[in-house]
Order: sequence, then C-alpha cells, then structure tokens
Amino acid sequence: MKVRSHCPINFTLEHFGDKWSLLIIRDLMFKGKRHYNEFFESDEKVSTSVLGDRLKMLEENKIISKGEDDVKKSRIKYSLTKKGIDMLPVLIDMIVWGGFYDDKTEAGKDFLEKATENREYLISSIREKLENEHLSN
Repeated sequence: MKVRSHCPINFTLEHFGDKWSLLIIRDLMFKGKRHYNEFFESDEKVSTSVLGDRLKMLEENKIISKGEDDVKKSRIKYSLTKKGIDMLPVLIDMIVWGGFYDDKTEAGKDFLEKATENREYLISSIREKLENEHLSN
C-alpha cells in the first residue's frame, strides 16, 4: 500500500478513511455480522460495488480475513484480524463522541456509561470476545 505521508493520522486514514470501511468494521465488532449479505443489509445502504471494493481493500490491508463459513462451505465468512481488533479503542471513542452529540443516538446509555466510566474494562472485555470469535477460527 502506498501512503501519501507517514503522519499517523494520514496513515490511519489511508486504511480506514471512508465511512464504508469503518461501518464494515463496526458491523464485525459490534453487530455480529460476518457475511457479505449481512453487510449489504445494513441501514446505511452501501452499494454492491462499494461493499465489494471495501471488503477487498480491508483484506489487502490485513484488517479482515476471509474464510469458509462453518455451516455453508460455499459462503465466505469474514473475520477481524488482530490488526482489525486493535481498532476497537478508536471505534469506542467514536461511539462516545457520536453518542454525546447525536440526540437520536442508537448507542445505549449503559454502553456510553461503561465507555466513559470504565473504558479500559469495556475494551478488554470486548477485545477478549472478539479474539475468541474472530482469531480462533
């Protein structure tokens, strides 16, 4: 991957700089989605071409991996890699920021409270769950 500069913010944006990539990661982390059709059915209504492009880019950047589905072998199952799971604190901070400024937020009060009052515990418990679900395949 060719990056424009090695500024840490630019480097991160080169990997995740569009909303679709972050929404795919959100769906994998927080909504339990693992298959193409599940991502496609998200409320934000991504087009098939954009979804396919973002999944490919995330895989090339080793943020996600793809493999065989446990139930239907012909279906692709996407998983977060360690590099993808390491985005968890960033997404938690985005949820808190959005939850604070969006008066119609879908983030639950309980989650926002845990994220602000006991952030490290929340992150470690979600990380453990993600590692068990995504890395042990």
